[in-house]
Amino acid sequence: MSAAEGPLVVGVDTSTQSTKALVVDASTGRVVASGQAPHTVSTGAGRESDPRQWWDALGEALRQCGDAAHEAAAVSIGGQQHGLVTLDERGEPVRPALLWNDVRSAPQAARLIEELGGPKAWAERTGSVPGASFTVTKWAWLAEHEPDAIRATKSVRLPHDYLTERLTGQGTTDRGDVSGTGWWASATESYDDEILAHVGLDPALLPRVVRPGEVAGTVRDSHDLPFSKGTLVAPGTGDNAAAALGLGLRPGTPVLSLGTSGTVYAVSQRRPADPTGTVAGFADAHGDWLPLACTLNCTLAVDRVAALLGLDREAVEPTSGVTLLPYLDGERTPNLPHASGLLHGLRHDTTGGQLLQAAYDGAVHALLGALDLVLDADADADRSAPLLLIGGGARGRAWQETVRRLSGRPVQIPEAKELVALGAAAQAAGLLTGEDPAAVARRWNTTAGPVLEAVERDEATMARISGVLSDAAPLLEQPTGGR
Repeated sequence: MSAAEGPLVVGVDTSTQSTKALVVDASTGRVVASGQAPHTVSTGAGRESDPRQWWDALGEALRQCGDAAHEAAAVSIGGQQHGLVTLDERGEPVRPALLWNDVRSAPQAARLIEELGGPKAWAERTGSVPGASFTVTKWAWLAEHEPDAIRATKSVRLPHDYLTERLTGQGTTDRGDVSGTGWWASATESYDDEILAHVGLDPALLPRVVRPGEVAGTVRDSHDLPFSKGTLVAPGTGDNAAAALGLGLRPGTPVLSLGTSGTVYAVSQRRPADPTGTVAGFADAHGDWLPLACTLNCTLAVDRVAALLGLDREAVEPTSGVTLLPYLDGERTPNLPHASGLLHGLRHDTTGGQLLQAAYDGAVHALLGALDLVLDADADADRSAPLLLIGGGARGRAWQETVRRLSGRPVQIPEAKELVALGAAAQAAGLLTGEDPAAVARRWNTTAGPVLEAVERDEATMARISGVLSDAAPLLEQPTGGR
């Protein structure tokens, strides 16, 4: 490893499937070391993980970074949003964490919306209409199904909070991640006492919300990670807010992220409040807002279709009227938590490659519909700017060409990888330099990458998928077996 030009910082991404760590030169943005370790996610009735494996994976990822991690002056942790981590009086998990893509709390979400004034009231109050992904609905589900776990819980955390607290010994969160809980009022930027009382959650169990640019704490000595005692710890944030930092986003620039889930968002200076619930009015990590829409089924669902067909994920062929809605985990956008995948228009001459392309089309159709709503809600949106395409899928040619064809917009693919961890590193660097982390990322030039020019939008495919979705909505809304 060559000598760094400036102080080193560590950025962490604790995602659904793994934890990734980057050691970054704070002056240049150069990644000097990296590591990654996997997580286990249950695939039974719900989606759960033991939080302790996140800590173990963090340790392994940092060990892979070698001596560089020891030299870090600051660290920040970005993580998957919405997860419900319940801890006992010793700080140990009461039960496995309920993850963002666990949709068992859909009935509780519907009930909470009705009991507390309806969708418009929720949007005005919290910025979002809670769905089955939101933490407040998971707490309500747990109270109904596992009251003993509720009684044993002495603190409630989000995934990134859990790791930050183990580093510092202090219970903290940030405005970006807490805005996805459903119990934080975006208008006042404080916990909502009425919502907490309604779901029976004592606010004393919740972490302190650290402001942007504030130090969350320092690394304590009672840990087994390769950090020096006293290393600065930044607030951290949710994965989408961290990626926005990593891109150095300015207001109005649209982002389409292709991961296990698909997300579309843009930084806005206006507080969002979409009463339809499609656009979540999240806060970002540096004082603005991050209107965002999310689909549950993206790269993982399309890869599953490829596996079922025995095809490489790039083995697509132009479609000829076949439609595949890849809602393998239910769906959040559109709001169909009980849905399963749906295939329409199958013929004798339909090929496997056409079916695979139809899965890509179905996934991207949902994302582009959500993006239209995000941009409609944002007066700053630049509809002529290239779509920034990020996430694991952004490297795949089939994903790139599908987004390009169905959007009709230019597409830019940043060369920087692991943008969540990179955004966390920019947040850590901001503690050392006093800069806005987004400005740090712009100095690092993280959006540099090829731009694919716009092609004519495939209106016929978009209209066909919309028609199938509309006709099939009653069927898709019915619960199916096997979940």
